[in-house]
Amino acid sequence: MRKLNVVYNHNYDIPLPDGHRFVGTKFSDLYNYIKDSDIYKNLIIHKSIEAPISDVQCVHKSEYVLNVKQGSLSRADERKINLPWSKRLARRSFLAIQGTLQTSQLALENGVACHLAGGTHHAFKDCGSGFCVFNDLAYASIALLNQKKVKKILILDLDVHQGDGTASICEKIDNIFTCSIHCKNNFPFNKKNSNLDVPIDDEVNDVKYINILTKTLDQIESNFTPDIVFYDAGVDVHSNDDLGNLNLTDDGIKKRDEIVCEYFKEKKIPICTVIGGGYSKNRQELASRHFSIFETVSKTYL
Repeated sequence: MRKLNVVYNHNYDIPLPDGHRFVGTKFSDLYNYIKDSDIYKNLIIHKSIEAPISDVQCVHKSEYVLNVKQGSLSRADERKINLPWSKRLARRSFLAIQGTLQTSQLALENGVACHLAGGTHHAFKDCGSGFCVFNDLAYASIALLNQKKVKKILILDLDVHQGDGTASICEKIDNIFTCSIHCKNNFPFNKKNSNLDVPIDDEVNDVKYINILTKTLDQIESNFTPDIVFYDAGVDVHSNDDLGNLNLTDDGIKKRDEIVCEYFKEKKIPICTVIGGGYSKNRQELASRHFSIFETVSKTYL
C-alpha cells in the first residue's frame, strides 16, 4: 500500500505562560493524536532539520534573523510576535520553515505530503507578527524557485486570518500566486494585497463557505496554473475556535479539505499541506480538528 510522507520534529513545542492564547503543545498533541489513529501505520515520518541562517536571510532581513537566533529581539518585536522568546522558540522557528520546504520537496516527488506544523503567514521580511516568527510559506516557495524545482507556485491560504505577511513578501514575485480566503473582520486589521483576496463575513456557515471556496478555485484556474500548491489548512474557521469568527463545523472543515485535495489531485498538481491556525483551551479537541487534513489526504491519496 502507498504511504503518506509526513514531516515532524519533537522540538516543535514551545514553553508559554499559563493562559496564553497560543497552544504551545499543539504539535505534539496532534502527533500523539495521529499516532493513536488508524492512519499512522500508513505514514512515513520524516524529521525536519534546521534551516541554514543564510537561506532564511534570503527571505527575511539579516538583522531580524540574527536577533531571533541570538535572543536579541526588541520588546516591540517580541510584542508583535506575541510569543516570549526562548531558545526552544528560536530553534523551532528554524526547524519549522525548513520542515515546510522538506514537505514541499516530498510533495513534488510523491504528489502530496503533509507538514505537522507551518502556516506562519503573518511573518514579514523584517519582523514577526501574530504568533509567527518566520514565514514558512514564503521561505519554502522562494527556495523551490531558487532551486529551479518549479516555475509557478500557488499558496492557497484558508486560515481564518488573512496571510498578510505572505502577501507582502511575495508581492513582487510573479511566479507565486497568493490566495487568501479569510474573515474580513478579524486579525490582521491592516490587510495586505494578495493576488486574490476573498474576504468573508462573520458567521459564514459550511454551505456558504464551500460555495465561496468552489468559486475561488475556478477563479484561480482561469488566472494561474501552478506546478505545486501550498495549502494552509487552518482550522480556526471552526465555530468553536477561540480566535475565529466563522461558523464551520467539523464536517464543514472535512468537506473543505476534501474539495481542495480532490481538486488538485484530479489536475495532477502536487500539494504540500501545513496545519495553520487553530486555538482552543481543549487540547484534544484542537488536535482532532487539525487531524482533518491528515485523514482527508490519507483517504484521497492512499
